[in-house]
Amino acid sequence: MLVEKISAKGRGAPVAVAPPKIRYHLPDSVRGLTLISMAVYHAVWDMVYLFDEGWSWYVSPAAFWWQQSICWTFILLSGFCFPMSRRSLRRGVILLAASAAVTAVTVLFSPESRIFFGVLCLMGSAMVLLTPLKGALRRFPPALGAAVSFLLFLLTRWVDTGAVTFLGRRLLTLPAALYANGFTAWLGFPPPEFYSADYFPLLPWLFLYLTGIFLHYLFHRGGRTEWLSGCSCPPLEWLGRHSLLLYLVHQPVIYGALWVLYEL
Repeated sequence: MLVEKISAKGRGAPVAVAPPKIRYHLPDSVRGLTLISMAVYHAVWDMVYLFDEGWSWYVSPAAFWWQQSICWTFILLSGFCFPMSRRSLRRGVILLAASAAVTAVTVLFSPESRIFFGVLCLMGSAMVLLTPLKGALRRFPPALGAAVSFLLFLLTRWVDTGAVTFLGRRLLTLPAALYANGFTAWLGFPPPEFYSADYFPLLPWLFLYLTGIFLHYLFHRGGRTEWLSGCSCPPLEWLGRHSLLLYLVHQPVIYGALWVLYEL
């Protein structure tokens, strides 16, 4: 955008001025709402597995899809917001550091619920890996990119079990040699002895992250951005803007509150 710069000596030449940054309220609000859903889900997990509540429904398909709705929303939103970040590499490194801290704490204090390659690791890895490709992703047809990325997500959804599948049907059995060590576990091919209470490897989840990126470009090129900034819920927005900090502290707070409740 060009504006005319006025100096004390008179009118100056037109200069380039960056347009004001638009805040999209709706993604923050959705992230905040998902954060509440996640906290409730983890509170129920604590009550079932740490305080011996015998709730069989928690291992039902409905509970599985509740958990999936949380992680799908977080990953899609992170991808959707990725093109708007001017410091995506820095944010990715911060998320990887937070992920390493979560791993260290769980290994030391709760090894039976240890976390390797959790959702923070996935989002941090995606930001670091995709930052150099921002220009290429921006030029790719967004509708095609979203469709192909989501299809690849569905095809690789269960590669950790040793197969390429589609809607529950096994299409290809993968070589056992792929499932070798910690590095292959990060990629999506965990060895038999691998365990993580929260496991989000690059495959298939990087493809869902890419789906979010292409949805961002699809919305922008279609001129459908007004409702992203027009829909606002301040309490949920506040939660969404502080989601990393709240994610890191919510489990200790929930466990402490439940411990007091059950002791009383």
